[in-house]
Amino acid sequence: MTYFDAFNGDADGICALHQLRLAEPRGSVLVTGVKRNIGLLKDVRATRGDHVVALDISLDKNRQPLLDLLDLGVSITYVDHHFAGDIPIHPGLSAVIDPSSDVCTSLLVDHMLDGRFRIWAAVAAFGDGLPQPAMRLAAAMHLSERDVVRLRELGECLNYNAYGDTVEDLFFHPAELYCRLHPFSNPFDFLREETVIATLREGFAADMALASKVKPEYACSRGKAYILPDEPWSRRVSGSFGNHLAQAEPLLAHAILTARGDGGYVVSVRSPLSNPFGADTLCNQFESGGGRKRAAGINHLPESDLVRFFTRFSAAFDGLH
Repeated sequence: MTYFDAFNGDADGICALHQLRLAEPRGSVLVTGVKRNIGLLKDVRATRGDHVVALDISLDKNRQPLLDLLDLGVSITYVDHHFAGDIPIHPGLSAVIDPSSDVCTSLLVDHMLDGRFRIWAAVAAFGDGLPQPAMRLAAAMHLSERDVVRLRELGECLNYNAYGDTVEDLFFHPAELYCRLHPFSNPFDFLREETVIATLREGFAADMALASKVKPEYACSRGKAYILPDEPWSRRVSGSFGNHLAQAEPLLAHAILTARGDGGYVVSVRSPLSNPFGADTLCNQFESGGGRKRAAGINHLPESDLVRFFTRFSAAFDGLH
């Protein structure tokens, strides 16, 4: 039997797999990539009798490869918090899926493991833009304020590394980052001993400084939209910048549009923290859109759809109270 672990390359996907492999160590084929590369099951080369774990990737976006693998006799454990659509009923599929706005995949894994490695779920929640659930976990573990700050930074840095059009935009391939992190059951040991965090910390600070100079391109009563240039730093920082804006202005929705070299934009949307709904509904109106209630995106918004996006952005959030 060959084991495959297919996981989103962001903080949530990495920390979800880390928890599982701390609980059940085993060698596996790692299948991952940049954050927006969520169609990972098509890259899994499993055969009858193999087992696949899928983490933090939308079932709806992987439906056909999932069905194909099940038909081959592959067993699959699927844990996710994105919109799934109809979940197949199959003896080879075990699915734990919850699209609630205050949940991430690592929190679902934490529940599955009865909190055995809860501190990593807190790291993931901070990275995934869920500060309130993260703080609740930190409080339950009686962490000091200093340690909470360190976990937040770690989560944000892990998440920051996942954003880019290709892995060449990233400082570390997500599979490498996971492998560098996995020997550490304690995140504070990782922060103290691993050099990758210094690289991510410096890159994050530099990219955020550039993003902070960008002014809103569009504003409505309940939101703001920013356009970033076609640059590697823009692609790396788009998600972190969106999370930063959401926390700085919790009553507003935010959209980060990053120009693509081949035309159009990649879009990240954050619902207001005070009312975390609507991001998925907005992005699903566009062909390559998807995500969850709190945070969603569009992989390619054509230039010709820019005005339509701003109009629907306003409509999606101006009605929220």
